[in-house]
Amino acid sequence: MAVRKPHIRPQPESHMVLHIATARTWRGGEQQMAYLVEELEKQGVEQTVLCTKNSAVETYCRDHGIPFEAIARRTSVSLRFARHIRSLCRHFDVEVIHCHDAHAHTFAVMAATLFGNPTPVVISRRVDFPVSKSRFSRFKYNHHCIRAILCVSDKIREITAPSLRNPSVLHTVYSGIDLDRFANPPSVPVLRKEFGIPDDQRVVANVAALAPHKDYFTFVDTVSELVKSHFPAHYFIIGDGPLRNEVEAYIRQKELGSHITMTGFRKDIPALLPGIDVFLITSKTEGLGTSILDAFACGVPVVATDAGGIPEIVRDGETGLLAPVGNPLELARHVRQMVENDALRKRLVEGATHHLAAFTRSATADATLKIYRSAGLGV
Repeated sequence: MAVRKPHIRPQPESHMVLHIATARTWRGGEQQMAYLVEELEKQGVEQTVLCTKNSAVETYCRDHGIPFEAIARRTSVSLRFARHIRSLCRHFDVEVIHCHDAHAHTFAVMAATLFGNPTPVVISRRVDFPVSKSRFSRFKYNHHCIRAILCVSDKIREITAPSLRNPSVLHTVYSGIDLDRFANPPSVPVLRKEFGIPDDQRVVANVAALAPHKDYFTFVDTVSELVKSHFPAHYFIIGDGPLRNEVEAYIRQKELGSHITMTGFRKDIPALLPGIDVFLITSKTEGLGTSILDAFACGVPVVATDAGGIPEIVRDGETGLLAPVGNPLELARHVRQMVENDALRKRLVEGATHHLAAFTRSATADATLKIYRSAGLGV
């Protein structure tokens, strides 16, 4: 493929950042990359994105006028992808490569090792499990090309540190959200109207992919406990994913089909959230949990597990209520408490709104740019 010049007006004294995002679908990491690209562009940073052909990232870049290169990729290890990184770095005099997922990290290390690419690399790490003990994982996390690893929570930084010879490359940069998305809430609660939920029932919901680490089985078990206690509510699972069939089967097994609605993937999250009475997140692992920040932005009280980086945003008794992972009894107790104690709910929502100031997309971009520069990268 011929390398094409990005369609972007050159900025004075700016240097190129090459973002690499290899995922085919669009989830939290891709959204964070998009926010970063948009915010850095406002600050005059020249950028281009290298992504997988026919991916959601390619569509995003095309629709938003973001310079990009899209490469076909059939396997998790692609020499062509790695070689193209080297070509782009030469052609555009790239100052820093920013890898936004694990495969991107692999390809950047391959480009350095196999093709002699000298460009420094920054990694974003969003998962709260340890680095694999495999020889290759240890090699790629300790490669000399890596100048910084940006962890979305202190918990991830703590978990990752033992695998590094030089833990000083680790930095915490919290994910951020776009507050403008929630500036104009609908006058009528969307979920209540669309699904005919009566006024005497509360709406309890989670917004997350139906993936193993989100532990929707504990969500269903929590609903079961609340139904047993005759708590007046209807429950929504908003999202889609590989475990949809299994979660649906579990709902049938627990005979909760009349209490739980699975909406599938929705694009209108900013319209849905303001009509939720309690946001219930039951993850067993979580890097940070930006859907919680979305709930904060809409003034929705949050009940969550203490997985991963969640306690860094949900401070128990200050910005929300926390329960141990996999504990539906405690989660159900907190949901009832959140609804029945008006003073507590009001205080937690106020605390969450105040805490949100540290988790905006502009704050994330500013922190990232500061680390680029502190690592000696001339961006």
